[in-house]
Amino acid sequence: MFDRMMKIAVWTCLVAAVACIFLPRTAQTSAPMNAPFRIVIDPGHGGEDGGAVSRSGVRESEINLQIAKRTQALCGLMGIRASMTRSEDVSIHSEGAGSISEKKSSDLKNRVKIANNGDLLISIHQNHFSESKYSGAQVFYAPTLCSEELAKSVQKALAAVDPQNKRKAKKSAGVYLMEHVQAPAILVECGFLSNERETELLQQADYQKKLALAILVPVANSRKAVMGDHEV
Repeated sequence: MFDRMMKIAVWTCLVAAVACIFLPRTAQTSAPMNAPFRIVIDPGHGGEDGGAVSRSGVRESEINLQIAKRTQALCGLMGIRASMTRSEDVSIHSEGAGSISEKKSSDLKNRVKIANNGDLLISIHQNHFSESKYSGAQVFYAPTLCSEELAKSVQKALAAVDPQNKRKAKKSAGVYLMEHVQAPAILVECGFLSNERETELLQQADYQKKLALAILVPVANSRKAVMGDHEV
C-alpha cells in the first residue's frame, strides 16, 4: 500500500509543481514568473521554545523537525524544490533579540519572511491538551487562496493513516505565521503529545514517513483541483 502511495505521490506532485507556477500572482510571493516552484517547510518552535512537552519529556520542537526533514527528503525524491525555516533544534531569531519575548517575536517574523519567499508553506506542529484521551492529526489553513482546499485534502489523507481520526480541517485563528503569510499555507498538528499512544507513534520513523507522505501527496491534488480546466 505504501509503495502504491509513493508512485501516486511522484506523479501527482510533479503535476503540482507545474500547476502552482501558473497560479495567480496574488496567491504567491513577488518571485519572478519564471522562478521554479518551491515549498517552504516550517518545523514549529525550536531552541528555548520547545513547544508542547509530553509526560515522558518528548519536546514538540524535536518531533516537528524530524517530520519536516522526512517531508523535505520526500520532496527531493520527487524532484520538488523544498527548503526549511530551520534544520536544527534552534530558534531563528535575529541577532539583538535579548529577552525570551523578543526572541519569540523575532523568530516568528523571520519565519514569515522565509515563507513569503516560497510558493507554498507547510508548517509542522504537535498538539497538546489537558486531557490525555484526545488524539488525531488536524490541519489548519491560512486565509490565502487555495489554502482551504489544500487543508481539506491533507486532512482526508491523514485519515487514511489513522482511520479513527474524524477531525476536520479548520481555518487558523490567532496564529501569527498563518495570518501574515502571503502564499497558500497550512499548519498540520500531527498528533497529541498529551496522548501516550500517539506520542509513541510520533517518535517512530515509519509513522513519520506515513505522515510526510500524507501531507505531501494532497499538495499536488489540491493544486490541480484549483486549476480546474485551465491549461497549464
